[in-house]
Amino acid sequence: MDTEALHRFRIAYAKLSAVRFTGHLDMQRTWERTLRRARVPLAYSRGFTPRPRMQMSPALPLGCTSECELIDVWLKEPLEADDLLAALQAAAPPGLRVDDVQAVPADAPALQNEVVASEYCISFFRGEEPDDLETQVAALLAAEALPRERREKRYDLRPLIEELTLQAGPEGPTLRARLATRPGATGRPDELLQAMGIDPAVARIHRTRLIFRPSGDRSG
Repeated sequence: MDTEALHRFRIAYAKLSAVRFTGHLDMQRTWERTLRRARVPLAYSRGFTPRPRMQMSPALPLGCTSECELIDVWLKEPLEADDLLAALQAAAPPGLRVDDVQAVPADAPALQNEVVASEYCISFFRGEEPDDLETQVAALLAAEALPRERREKRYDLRPLIEELTLQAGPEGPTLRARLATRPGATGRPDELLQAMGIDPAVARIHRTRLIFRPSGDRSG
């Protein structure tokens, strides 16, 4: 089907606590069921096993929540964005909160290629707060390299940490992190905590923002 004949919509949604252990591929299947339940006229890929034409924002680490997830879907019939939003809100399962729908050009760049960084808020369960977070943050930022291994591949976490700050509050200390989120160069908040000697199981990790490539910049 000609891309110009399709209608592309960008759906903004929150992944809440009820589905925080739903992985990226399972979340894609959840969205397929939700879109079918909403009776959305999905466009499908060609080939022996046609799939709904969808693109999700970069994968959220398992166990994390988010208020800024995105998914692009292609439809074979035009719809009003407000009508699509209402249909999806009615069809969404518990833990999936649909916040907004916007039309985008059908031939716009792939969603995953447009996101260059993610911002996270990391808080700690009561009684599990690390003893000296200020020292741990300072040591991490002062490190010239932070060798890590993921799927038997070695990499350096340090250049993927774009910002890291510590904030005090009535509910305890909070880390604010901005991590690179590019294909082949993605910083994970759980690995950030591990590099500080902190067990990610004692923390609540919440993605608060996706940062897009500046308009007109297609490098990298």
